[in-house]
Amino acid sequence: MKLQHNRPARLQRGFTLIEIMVVVVIIGVLGAIVVPQFMSRPDQAKATAARTDIQAIATALEMYRLDNYHYPSTQQGLEALSKRPSGTPAASNWNPQGYLKNLPVDPWGTPYQYLNPGLKSTDGSYDLYSLGADGLSGGEGMAADIGNWAP
Repeated sequence: MKLQHNRPARLQRGFTLIEIMVVVVIIGVLGAIVVPQFMSRPDQAKATAARTDIQAIATALEMYRLDNYHYPSTQQGLEALSKRPSGTPAASNWNPQGYLKNLPVDPWGTPYQYLNPGLKSTDGSYDLYSLGADGLSGGEGMAADIGNWAP
């Protein structure tokens, strides 16, 4: 007596070479589209960090003005926010703790620039800016200056 099993034979299934190649091509196309977009993000992050620093320094300048009734002169510079300035105009009510612990440098390693009176700011009080990625005045794109006059 013979026992018969009605089991279907196991079929081995896998991916064909063509299916694998199609997947590799799709991944390559997606990589070609997505990777360049992520590669520009570090520059955008640095520009955003510079804008944030400028806002923080501007806040410290406002506190300085509230205490001393004027902004530091161009000659006194941003150092007046961390060390008591000399020269004119005198900082008669300068806060002994300062307004900033230390002066930040922009994300590209260059000190922030300060002019009083300003040439580009909307209210004409002072210009506070970073020279951008190229470290030179002017420029376009990521090399453009980033300042308190920009929206």
